[in-house]
Amino acid sequence: GCAPPGRSAALRARMEERLLSARFRYINEQLYTRTSREAARLFRTDPEAFHIYHRGFARQVGRWPESPVHRIARCLRRRPASLVVADFGCGDCTLASSVKNKVHCFDLVALSPRVTVCDMAQVPLADGSVDVAVFCLALMGTNLREILGEANRVLKPGGTLMVAEVASRFEDTRAFVGAMAQLGFKSVSKDLSSAFFHLLEFAKTGPPRHDLPLPGLRLRPCLYKRR
Repeated sequence: GCAPPGRSAALRARMEERLLSARFRYINEQLYTRTSREAARLFRTDPEAFHIYHRGFARQVGRWPESPVHRIARCLRRRPASLVVADFGCGDCTLASSVKNKVHCFDLVALSPRVTVCDMAQVPLADGSVDVAVFCLALMGTNLREILGEANRVLKPGGTLMVAEVASRFEDTRAFVGAMAQLGFKSVSKDLSSAFFHLLEFAKTGPPRHDLPLPGLRLRPCLYKRR
């Protein structure tokens, strides 16, 4: 007794779906437990992994009542369109296509021709060349200090840093904001109104302090449960 064709196709689709979700969870875990350099290497050797990751990620965020990238785009639209933006971990460049600003799009794999592929701790921009740096659900990697130091480097003095992160990743928002101050970023505003994500805005006050330990600069990995 073979299963009827309709049923076996449905079964195969379900198994493929399960495999994709398992791969998504595995790749996701790698991103939170490696440095940005290692993540860049992982996707260089396996570009398909990034597509699986992005699809799974988009599905998770698609269940939220509002997407953080749209909230960031709204904030930017209230400011001059002449501001130059760097989008660290831009994905499919939704932010760039939602605003009139010049947006430098960086990610580990190019999902769009607008993306410059690089390690987030080494972006090809001159010092002090952008007005706004954005990390929208993109603060991953075990080398956060180095990645945020790179955002500091490319920002003009007084420039804006916008960080949107999954709410459950913050163990202690005050400690995180305190650590950011040591990295040369003063807290300007915190939007904790969404149950899904926090949106924090900082202004660059100066270069980061390299001599201090920063225990508060910690975000929990975002690990998805098996479904």
